[in-house]
Amino acid sequence: MSLSTNVSSLATRIATELKAHKVLINGNAADLSALTTTAKTDLVSAINEVVASISSSGSAAIDDTGTSSSSVWSSSKTDSSISSAVSAAVSGLVAAAPNTLDTLKELADALGDDANFATTMTTALASKAVIGTVSGTAADAAAVGDTTTNFVTVFESGLS
Repeated sequence: MSLSTNVSSLATRIATELKAHKVLINGNAADLSALTTTAKTDLVSAINEVVASISSSGSAAIDDTGTSSSSVWSSSKTDSSISSAVSAAVSGLVAAAPNTLDTLKELADALGDDANFATTMTTALASKAVIGTVSGTAADAAAVGDTTTNFVTVFESGLS
């Protein structure tokens, strides 16, 4: 496969993984439709509806079995839900990373603790010869593939 094909495949794979994490975080609701309030146009209106409901009833009832605009979860249910969600998110983020690269510290060490790693790599890559200026074979050029591929477009198509 050409370099272009390989990088496109990588971009699609990364986008697919990010989409999975997006679903994990917000339940795939790109808007407020998942709220149990009647106000779904903006978050402030939904919060105001919950506040008004609590104020009119005097208090919110604790109900760990369901959700509604007039009930809340207990702290133990909330703690349990948050712990489960955080554990799932961390597991999803770490996924199959090797043990030597599954923390931010280990990743930083692997990148040489270079806060400007992207700039360092860009500078290093800029000092390399441009393909068009190197005498090579047609097979070499074919192996590289289309150098005008817009990988942002490839990445974004993987997110949809």
